[in-house]
Amino acid sequence: MYSVLPSKAHASRSTKGIRQLSFYNRHTGEQTQGRYWVDGDYQHKTLTEFSHVLRDHRRNESAPMDKRLYDFLFNLQQSVNFDEEFHVISGYRSPKTNAMLAAKSNGVAKKSYHMKGMAMDIAVPGIDLKTLREAAIELKLGGVGYYPRSGFIHVDTGPVRTW
Repeated sequence: MYSVLPSKAHASRSTKGIRQLSFYNRHTGEQTQGRYWVDGDYQHKTLTEFSHVLRDHRRNESAPMDKRLYDFLFNLQQSVNFDEEFHVISGYRSPKTNAMLAAKSNGVAKKSYHMKGMAMDIAVPGIDLKTLREAAIELKLGGVGYYPRSGFIHVDTGPVRTW
C-alpha cells in the first residue's frame, strides 16, 4: 500500500533521534553542550545546564528557556550544515536588565522576548552572518533580527517577522 503523504512529512514527525547543541557565552566565557532531546523526550538536566549558561549575567539570574528556541537553533544548524557552538551574546534577560538596556538603546524592545526565555542573540564564527540570517528566515519558526554592526542575529519563538 502506498502513502499519499510525502516522505518528508513522516520524517518531521519522527520521535526517534538525537538533537544536541553547544553554546559559548561571550560574556562569561562559559561553555555547555549536550543532547537536549533524545527519542522524543527533552532532557531536563541538559535544559537546566543550558539555562544556566544562557542566564542574565548582569544579575546572575536564570530562567527556563523555551524548548522551541532550542529546536529553532537545531534546525538552523541543520539547514546551514554546521556543528560548531553558538556564540551567545544574550539569552535570558531579567526585566530589570532589559529596562536598563532599553533606556540606553532604542534597539532593545521594552517587552523583549528575552525576558520570557524565548529569544537569543547569536553568532557562529566561520559562518557568514547574512547566511545565518537568511537560513533562520527561511525556517519560518519565529522572529529574526539582523545586527551586522554588532555581529549577531536575533532569533525568537514569537510571531514570524524580520527586521
